[in-house]
Amino acid sequence: MVRPCKCRKIKMTPNVLYFKPRGVPLCSLEEVCLNLDEMEAIRLADLEGLYQEQAAKQMNISRQTFGNIVNSARKKIAEAIINGKALQIGAGVANNKKLS
Repeated sequence: MVRPCKCRKIKMTPNVLYFKPRGVPLCSLEEVCLNLDEMEAIRLADLEGLYQEQAAKQMNISRQTFGNIVNSARKKIAEAIINGKALQIGAGVANNKKLS
């Protein structure tokens, strides 16, 4: 049986929902979807410079879960940049996320 997800704290909602390569219409691009918890993990780890343990506490999750989320987010961002795809932010928002 799968363990239920803990409620994840997310402190910001993005003002921008898409990033895409310049000069290419959005309708002709493939999309990579970045969830809100992945966006928050990137904000805490890369923008705020927090260690995984500190960032995990702020999101109310384990350090290992935080590490998995931030690795997934970085992979998606790299895929969008390297392969020229649009990056959709806030896709796949689940019920277990709490905005604070």
